[in-house]
Amino acid sequence: MEHALSPATLAELRRPRPYPAVSVLTPTHRREPENGQDPVRLRNVVTEARRRLESDPSVTRERRNDVVAQLDRALTEVDLTHAEDGLVIFAAPGEHQVWSLARTVPERVVLSDTFLTRNLVAAQAAERPFWVLSVSADHVTLWSGGEDRVVQDRTGGFPLERRQENFDPERQMRTGGLPSTFSDEGTRQFLREADTAMSTVLRDQPRPVYVTGDQAALSLLDEVGSVAKAAVHVPHGGLAHAGPEAVWQALRPVLEAEARKDTTGIVRELTSARGHRTFAAGLDELWQSAREGRVRLLAVEENFRADASDLGAHLVPAESGDLDAREDIVDEIVEQCLETGADVRFVPDGTLGDANGIAGVLRY
Repeated sequence: MEHALSPATLAELRRPRPYPAVSVLTPTHRREPENGQDPVRLRNVVTEARRRLESDPSVTRERRNDVVAQLDRALTEVDLTHAEDGLVIFAAPGEHQVWSLARTVPERVVLSDTFLTRNLVAAQAAERPFWVLSVSADHVTLWSGGEDRVVQDRTGGFPLERRQENFDPERQMRTGGLPSTFSDEGTRQFLREADTAMSTVLRDQPRPVYVTGDQAALSLLDEVGSVAKAAVHVPHGGLAHAGPEAVWQALRPVLEAEARKDTTGIVRELTSARGHRTFAAGLDELWQSAREGRVRLLAVEENFRADASDLGAHLVPAESGDLDAREDIVDEIVEQCLETGADVRFVPDGTLGDANGIAGVLRY
């Protein structure tokens, strides 16, 4: 199952497909007893997708059989024992993908000529992906981080390893050379190469960067390159050779402190916007402003969800049982804001007070 949504992957997902491109979404659960319902819900929503394909007169038999086969293959890749909060299956002629999301999604089936990506985009924005670069004198590991985990990432040629014929840390320890490891020209060149590789990664996938390592390693990386200068330094050695859990535990208090600082800054910006008459709040106002490209900063409370009906010019709260209700209208607003270059931030529930879960700062 997929987790990381890069700009290149998103562009590929959004390209037009031969009809029908099927998007199947269902909420999932991480823990018992709620996760007991997940297999049944998944089976039911895939059955609905098959029924829709069967009843669509514009879908040829050959194409229907192809897409149904892709759905069946996707099902074999679903791992509900490690489920998160949402599951998305994409299937089209000749292809399928399975995405696990750390954000809930509405249960729905969509047949179109493109895949439905807004829930993936909103989940990634909520997760605030980041990079972790774990540095030592002989090894540099890249980690991709999200809401509750880091996983090793081999983008850009990582991990980087210094050739042993040029570097023997055990020999240096025996001869008392370890303190000067980070003044060695070979080490400087190795970390310079790591900085260049990380700069390339950031050009393709810009994210916040956290750098871990001994203080000497952090100082040298800062001296020989540019990545560390804009990164958050985490003085913790040994993580270049460690597993993901050790890296996550070292990063977690730093991430929590950064999140608190970010939330304080967002509240300050929203308060200032009220005085400058560039403040917006509520689904309808932000939906309209997002479509006009006027939103500069969007703040959404982490668990804010709302159903709304689109009346053309305005959104209104959906009535119970309204078949036309848009269950993922918040995700739609998030995606639209990101498309127009807004900064989208998710904040703890209750942060936005009387703004009712969603607020923004407008450009004009």
